[in-house]
Amino acid sequence: METLMNINSAVNSVVWGPVLLILVVGTGTYLSIFTGFFSLTKLGYILKNTLLKMFRKDDKGEGEVTAFQAVATALAATVGTGNIAGVATAIALGGPGAVFWMWLAAIMGMTTKFAEVVLAVNYREKTEDGRFVGGPMYYITNGLGKGWKWLAVLFAVFGAFASFGIGCMVQSNSVALSAESTFGVPVLATGIVLAVLTAVVIVGGIKRIGAFTEKLVPFMAALYILGGLWLLISNAGKIPDAIALIFTNAFTGTAAVGGFAGSIMTQAIRYGVARGVFTNEAGLGSAPIAHAAATTDHPVRQGLWGVFEVFTDTIVICSITALAIMVTGVWESGESGAVLSAMAFDTGLPGVGRYIVSIGLILFAYSTILGWEYYGERCLEYLFGTMPIFAYRILWVIFVVVGAIGGLEFMWDLADTLNGLMAFPNLIAVLMLSPVVFKLTKEFFTKEKPNK
Repeated sequence: METLMNINSAVNSVVWGPVLLILVVGTGTYLSIFTGFFSLTKLGYILKNTLLKMFRKDDKGEGEVTAFQAVATALAATVGTGNIAGVATAIALGGPGAVFWMWLAAIMGMTTKFAEVVLAVNYREKTEDGRFVGGPMYYITNGLGKGWKWLAVLFAVFGAFASFGIGCMVQSNSVALSAESTFGVPVLATGIVLAVLTAVVIVGGIKRIGAFTEKLVPFMAALYILGGLWLLISNAGKIPDAIALIFTNAFTGTAAVGGFAGSIMTQAIRYGVARGVFTNEAGLGSAPIAHAAATTDHPVRQGLWGVFEVFTDTIVICSITALAIMVTGVWESGESGAVLSAMAFDTGLPGVGRYIVSIGLILFAYSTILGWEYYGERCLEYLFGTMPIFAYRILWVIFVVVGAIGGLEFMWDLADTLNGLMAFPNLIAVLMLSPVVFKLTKEFFTKEKPNK
């Protein structure tokens, strides 16, 4: 086992190393340039047609769930422990400058996620029982042709296995530890309750997951955002200095101060981009699987929700976590992960701050379990059809409990590697099919111009 862990560790350092980070940011930059940086220039239009139409039910076109239910499922999977623990880790290891590179990765990632969603909807399939399925494995097969099916199979295999770690056990473990440290609940009890709650939702497939997450996601996001804004408003005078520190340290690194060990510019870039990708999943190919089920009349219309997804996840939620850590000064404490975020909120909002982080962490992690179950299920269906789905759901519920009590650590590490490996076949397909994205984008905005 030790040998396997060492091999995986070596592979992981390569997978999550400079090659993947350059590929992710490079793809986003390329797509942004050839779409005229529309995710920035048309951000007002995008928010008007997503945020302001969030609960509208009169969707036109075909699909299995509403446009918002699809994005809620995707956001449920995307907004997870990375928004609280991942951001803190980036600052702890890369310094304040890591936040700048996280923002940059998100800006480019908005266009990458847009392209993924556009392709997922454009190349999705309708099953015999009336369901809509899609994602990288389908736009690889239907867009690039049968000769590329091996690439689609690779993605599906990586996704099916990675889901158990990054989307299941890591999340249930975070919930269990948070519930134990804050409320004194035994980890096994948390695991069992979480497993039951998960089973009740996932048994109904994407329709029940979508119906549940469209209520859960706005609530959990609002709770954390309002708590974070309360903290930031209370420390408003320190925000300009915090932002200045983020920008200056992005290009110079950070000298050792307090309990902080110091960092160099390359560390700021590495941890900022890597944690940014980890939190918003732009380029990994996971979220398009949920978006493919959306009811929409044009792939680009659903693609706008992909932009909104990254904007909400990183530019809003991750930024609140980062600024909370900066303005309270705890980034110099030497702590990392969720502990650092909890320390920031408890310092800024004594008595209530740690509860906001704990409840946020529990809800974020639970929602991720639901979203990633659907991703893994669709990957498995692509490989073997619908036959194994029931068994997969039972296994998923069991692994929720296993993760809660801290078992199978190797599975977590392996899943992190497989999660990164998902990006390679997906980004190859996105780059090769980019002319389709450009054509559909031009077609949509030419038609929509009079309606702006």
